[in-house]
Amino acid sequence: MKDEYFMKQALRKAKEGIRKGQSPFGACIVRNDKIISCAHNVVWKLTDITAHAEISAIRKACKKLNSIDLSGCVIYSTCEPCPMCFSAIAWARISRIVFGAKISDAAKNGFHELAISNKSMNNLGKGNIRIAGDCLRKENLELFKFWSSRKGKRVY
Repeated sequence: MKDEYFMKQALRKAKEGIRKGQSPFGACIVRNDKIISCAHNVVWKLTDITAHAEISAIRKACKKLNSIDLSGCVIYSTCEPCPMCFSAIAWARISRIVFGAKISDAAKNGFHELAISNKSMNNLGKGNIRIAGDCLRKENLELFKFWSSRKGKRVY
């Protein structure tokens, strides 16, 4: 139940980004059942290919907590984090990832994704991040439809 509540915050943020001409991704970072940060993708706004929702949420959380150590935090991502975002999550010591759509869903919608799952990266890196997928999957897939219906949508 908590996971669904926090995923809905990431979904809300992603929709906000789509309305602003951004890509269909959102993320929310939580510690002790309190939202630390929420962000949407701002790749096009900043002309910065690294400005994914997860990276933006991590930057905000680190600033808010005045720390680069986000141990004990959970990140809720509307889509399975890409390898860059997964690495940032690991370096920030985020304890758990909860995602909705799969990285393959982003690729099916035209995004240039490396087809490496979070579980594979976690195993290869001998990580201890707990990973849960398919949280509100249907609602997260709807983000791609909403984004696809927008004039001027852009992939990267």
